[in-house]
Amino acid sequence: MTTLSLDRRPAQTARLRQRTVGRTVLYVVMIAAAVAIMIPFVWMVVSSLKTNNQVFTIPIQWIPDPVVWQNYVDIWAKSDMVTWVKNTLLLSVGVTFLQVLTGSFAAYGFAKMRFPGRDVLFLAYVGTIAVPWQAYMIPQFILLSKAGLSNTLWAMLALQTFSAFGVFLMKQYYESIPDELSEAARIDGLSEYGIWRRIVLPLSGPAVATLVLLTFVNTWNDYLGPLIYLRDRDIWTIQIGLQSFVSQYNAEYALIMTGSVLSVVPIALIFLLGQRFFVQGIATAGMKG
Repeated sequence: MTTLSLDRRPAQTARLRQRTVGRTVLYVVMIAAAVAIMIPFVWMVVSSLKTNNQVFTIPIQWIPDPVVWQNYVDIWAKSDMVTWVKNTLLLSVGVTFLQVLTGSFAAYGFAKMRFPGRDVLFLAYVGTIAVPWQAYMIPQFILLSKAGLSNTLWAMLALQTFSAFGVFLMKQYYESIPDELSEAARIDGLSEYGIWRRIVLPLSGPAVATLVLLTFVNTWNDYLGPLIYLRDRDIWTIQIGLQSFVSQYNAEYALIMTGSVLSVVPIALIFLLGQRFFVQGIATAGMKG
């Protein structure tokens, strides 16, 4: 018995060494990937604090000398940044609220209620994710134009009120919540709306946070939708505004980088604040109780 135990020790040591080497390689690859992803962002931030002549110097000057904080003052004076940020924030918050409301409510019906054709209807609805927006954006534009919503912020809200992905994400999370809670609430006389609002939705914090994060970032970064529907300068979003600014001040490289930083900072902060819930929501979305 002792001899057998001694024979196993080299094999266990070898497996432990292989596991350690594998983890080390994995960590090195992940660190290298993270650095590769962060370098462009760091260069953009550093360039926003330089003069125009220093932005594209070779080799890259990673520490600005001098540090030109004035760029963050000039960008507000030379552009309509206040209007762009206000419109983008209004759309992002509005679309996020509507998608969370409609997506979570529809997901409750698909996950916790029984009715004929439920699964077929859900598959048909989720199947619309596979259809690219470019395939139906022209008929959609015609419909919204006839409804008098073109060239208004209402058009963007109407376009993105419903999200098949949001319904799918919330439904998958709802299915991880035990049905016994809903059944007990029905026995106590609570309506389906009350069950959704008082029981299911409060227990779905990670999924809601995930949907909020993804929807807000997608709406904030949207360029094609506002480009098609928003023509007046006073309703432009930050993405269209920055494109116009680049065309007008194509030699002001430092200011262009400053505007890019201002467009990225809000979503970066939101992601940093909600990343714990985001990871938890994605990890548990496919689990069923």
